Amino acid sequence: MKYKIITIALSIFTVLQTVKAQTKYEISSPDQTLKVNVFLKDQQLLYTISKNGAQVLNTSTLGLVRTDEDFSKNLRLLSVSKNETVKDIYTLKNAKRLVNNYLANKRIIHLESQSKKKMDLIFQVSNDGIAFRYYFPDRDANVKALSEEKTSFHFFENSKAWMQPMSVAKTGWEGTNPSYEENYKKEINVGTPSPTQAGWVYPALFHYKDTWLLVSETGLDGNYCATRLKQNSPDGNYQIGFPDQREAFTGQNVNPESSLPWYTPWRIIAVGSLKTVTESTLGTDLAYPAKSNINPDQFKLGKASWSWIILKDNSIVYDVQRRYIDFAADMKWEYCLIDADWDRKIGYEKMQELADYAKTKNVGLLLWYNSAGDWNTVKYTPKNKLTIKESREKEFAMLQKMGIKGIKVDFFGGDGQSMIKYYLEIFEDAAKFGLSVNCHGATLPRGWQRTYPNLVTMESIKGMEFITFEQDNANEEPAHATTIPFTRNVFDPMDFTPMSLNKLPNINLKTTSTFELALPIIFHSGIQHLAETPEGMAKVPAYVKTFLQEFPASWTDTKLIDGYPGKFVVMARKAGNKWYIAGINGENNAKEISFDSTKFGKKGKLILDGNEDRSFVQSDLTSSTNTKIMMKPYGGFVMVIE
Repeated sequence: MKYKIITIALSIFTVLQTVKAQTKYEISSPDQTLKVNVFLKDQQLLYTISKNGAQVLNTSTLGLVRTDEDFSKNLRLLSVSKNETVKDIYTLKNAKRLVNNYLANKRIIHLESQSKKKMDLIFQVSNDGIAFRYYFPDRDANVKALSEEKTSFHFFENSKAWMQPMSVAKTGWEGTNPSYEENYKKEINVGTPSPTQAGWVYPALFHYKDTWLLVSETGLDGNYCATRLKQNSPDGNYQIGFPDQREAFTGQNVNPESSLPWYTPWRIIAVGSLKTVTESTLGTDLAYPAKSNINPDQFKLGKASWSWIILKDNSIVYDVQRRYIDFAADMKWEYCLIDADWDRKIGYEKMQELADYAKTKNVGLLLWYNSAGDWNTVKYTPKNKLTIKESREKEFAMLQKMGIKGIKVDFFGGDGQSMIKYYLEIFEDAAKFGLSVNCHGATLPRGWQRTYPNLVTMESIKGMEFITFEQDNANEEPAHATTIPFTRNVFDPMDFTPMSLNKLPNINLKTTSTFELALPIIFHSGIQHLAETPEGMAKVPAYVKTFLQEFPASWTDTKLIDGYPGKFVVMARKAGNKWYIAGINGENNAKEISFDSTKFGKKGKLILDGNEDRSFVQSDLTSSTNTKIMMKPYGGFVMVIE
């Protein structure tokens, strides 16, 4: 018996010594092309990423700092789980792909702080990228708070980046920032400081040698704030930052707080070719599944007419909105959006008349709301209707009774945890009353459209609205529109409110009409709020009108055919047995693209720019293994093939 005890003790000692000696733990993708190495060095947790055996992310830091304990240093490894396969199959109408298959390898690293408090690090590696998050497994009803997240993404010095600066809180028109509405810095050297001290927004795109990496986050619930990348990134090392302390729901917290146990959101990095990254669904793969009390089939995706984008405030009157309801009906679009001040300029009683009229036309109405609160000074109404649950539910019940189909909520005040809770409360309460939600002046959705199927879209981009305001934004549109399919719009729906086929008041559009026609295909949004007017639509050829009447609101698949951020993009989206292929040229020189169209069907129609300004030309198309299309400077094309 004595010798047996000694043998067992020696075995335990050997195992412990092996754990102590092993400094690196590897998690590989199912196809073995992508590898993460996680290791402790000087009691600090670090990681690297390799693709096809070559390192593509330099040594980067991990860890969290809680106000009651520092989990970024003096860490001790307790154990590391075995590799586990994670599988998930889900359907999502409001996405680039209807049926999504997620397959990854998972390992959990169990750690202990200096005072023996526990933290786990959970890694999942799929063929298209890496995801990880932190977990505090202890049970404690007392609220814990985080003061800093040490997670970083350390890129090699010859990498390039496409990034959007984060606007500073309380700046901009009526103090409405941040709204994720800045122009991208394109192909800049990593390590370039953000022009604002607020840092950079997600998703952030990086290119190193022949590998692309897209950094973002998902799985954000009410237990955390939305994060960003800090302003300064010495040696190309970008650290996660928390919001400005002014980015709060009135009088509440910004930094993350929670009782234990506590999961953080997922940090995700899509890795691979530009095609792999652009087609990735990591942003929804790791999002929480749909809330069990929300029926996805209750909320209809579609297209909407919208007067305000071109006609502005004076259009929010009864007669104009009735005309835009007729416009939506004529275009076979599902919705008409009625914007700010409708309660004062039209009123609830007359809005009921419009809702009843729209119903006879098979058009649903969407109504604008001010998010209210003390985070901005915007005077537009309805205001002060949504901040308190009782008032919010009373308003939503009234809208449901009126037959209103959805709301657009504008001018949110930032990314603090309390503000994130406010977003989620609006989504959940609106769903109870059958209302879809669109947010403007807002944060990045971060996979929320999967969790809350009534969330149809969010702006979170410098869109068409800004092009109508200033010539500089119109000048930037070609490069901007060819950047965001690879950044902002990769994982989440985006309400750019695209498409001006003719002219804008006081603005010289740089893009051609076919460039504009391609945008509703290239940009994904659960509801496309289209900028064109009834008068503008009357000027286009019948085949363009037919195309806009028939193009779908939901896709079963998406493929990137070709492109380069800021220069051009060619995207294919499938609905039924048809593929909708669209291309836009972001540069001021003609560009020929070629691809194998036989992969998408046998024959179809092609719409190109005509010889005259703001004109179109349509031709029949027979598929070829070498289909060649010439895009004009700042031009585009649209193809429907089956």
